[in-house]
Amino acid sequence: MSKITPSNRTADLGNDPVGRLLVRLALPTITAQIVNLLYNIVDRIYIGRIPLEGKLALTGMGVTFPVITLISAFSALVGMGGAPRASIALGAGEKDRAERTLGTCAAALWSLAAVLTVLFLLFQRDLLRLFGASADTLPYAMQYLSIYVLGTVFVMTALGLNGFITAQGRSSVAMKTVVIGAVLNTVLDPLFIFVLKMGVRGAALATVIGQGITMAIALVYCAAKKNLALKVAAAGAPKTALRILKIGLAPFGLTLAPNISLVIINRFSVSYGGQEAIAVYACISYIICIVYLLLQGVGDGSQPLMSRFYGAGNKKSLKHTKTMAYEFAMALALIGGLLIYLLRGKIGLLFGSSAAVNAGVIAVMPIFLVSVPFDAITRVSTAAFYATEKNVLSYILTFAEPVLMLVLMLALPPLLGGQIMIWWSTVFAKMITALISIVLTARYR
Repeated sequence: MSKITPSNRTADLGNDPVGRLLVRLALPTITAQIVNLLYNIVDRIYIGRIPLEGKLALTGMGVTFPVITLISAFSALVGMGGAPRASIALGAGEKDRAERTLGTCAAALWSLAAVLTVLFLLFQRDLLRLFGASADTLPYAMQYLSIYVLGTVFVMTALGLNGFITAQGRSSVAMKTVVIGAVLNTVLDPLFIFVLKMGVRGAALATVIGQGITMAIALVYCAAKKNLALKVAAAGAPKTALRILKIGLAPFGLTLAPNISLVIINRFSVSYGGQEAIAVYACISYIICIVYLLLQGVGDGSQPLMSRFYGAGNKKSLKHTKTMAYEFAMALALIGGLLIYLLRGKIGLLFGSSAAVNAGVIAVMPIFLVSVPFDAITRVSTAAFYATEKNVLSYILTFAEPVLMLVLMLALPPLLGGQIMIWWSTVFAKMITALISIVLTARYR
C-alpha cells in the first residue's frame, strides 16, 4: 500500500497507508448506517408487542416510513452535498472555506427543517392516506408522525453534521454519536410504550430524544476549537449553497431510490403476483436492504478520502482509494449475499409470514442476490463522482436504475412471463446501471 507523503498528506487524517485510512473511515460509517436502520427495527419490535392493538399500530407506523425517508433525503441533500465540498477544501489546505461550507449547510438544514415541520404537520393526514393509511391504521400513523415530525430539526441536524465530522477524518466520532442515540432509544422505548402506556407516541418520543442527543453531541464536537467551526458568510452563502445542492442531488436520490423502487415493484406486482408477491418482496427488501446499507457505507466512508485527494490534486492516491473501495464493497457484497442465501429459509419466518410467503422468499431471494455485486459497483462509482464534483455523472447513476426498472417492467412481463420477470427486471436494471457506471468511470477517468 502506498504511503501518503508529507507533501500530499490529508491534514488531520495522518500519515497512514491509504488502505488503513479507508478502513478507518469506512467501518464506522458502515456501522452508523446499520445503527440508523436499527432505530426503525427496534421501534417495530416493541410496537408489534403492544397488547390488543399491536398489529394495527405496526401497520400504521409502516405507513409513516415515506415521510421519514423524505426527512433523511433532505438531510443527505444538504449534509452529503456539503461534506465533499468541505473535504475538497481541506485537501487544498483551505480550512476557512471548509468552515464556511459547514456554516452554510447548518443554516440550510435548520431552515429546511422548519419548513418541512410545518408542511408535514399541516398535511400529514393527506400524506398518510396517499401512502396507504386506512381508516383503522390512520390514527396510529398520525400519533407516531405528529411527534416524530416535531423532532425534524434533531434528525436533520444530526444526520447532516455527521457527514462533516466524517469529512474531518473522525468517522468513529460520527459513529459514536449515532450509537449513543440508538442505545438511548432502545432503553426509552419499553419505558414509554409499556410502563408509561404511551403506545405509538412513546416510540416516536424515544426516537426523537435519541436523535436530539445525537444532534447535541455533533454540535458540541463542532464547537471544539480544534475542529471545523460554524461560519456563515452571508456574502458568499448563495453561491456556496448552489454548489452544495449540485453535489447533494445524488445522495438525495440515493436515499429516495429504494422507496421509488418499492413503489414500482409493488405497483406491477399487484397486476401479476397479487398480495402474496408484495408480501414476498416486503420480506426480501427488509433483509437485502442491510447489504445495500453496507455498500452505501463503503461509498460514504470513502468519499471524504477521495474528496481530500481530489482537492490536493493527488491523482495517484485518489485512484488507489477508488480501487480499494471497489474491492471492499465487492467483498462485502459477496459475503453478505452468501450469508443471506444460506439463511433464506428463515427470513419469512422471522417476519411471521405464512408458509406460502416463506416459500416464495426462498425461491425469489437468489434472483435478487444476483444483483448485489452490481450494486456494489454502482454505489462506489456514484460516491466517487460526487466526491470529485462530477455531479452530472452521479445524477445519471442515481436515477438510471428506477427509470430502467420502470421501462423493463413495462416491456418484459407481458412478453416473457409475468411476475418472474418483475423480479428479473429489477436485477437487469441494476446490471445495466453498473455497466453504465463502468463505462462512465473509464470515459472520465
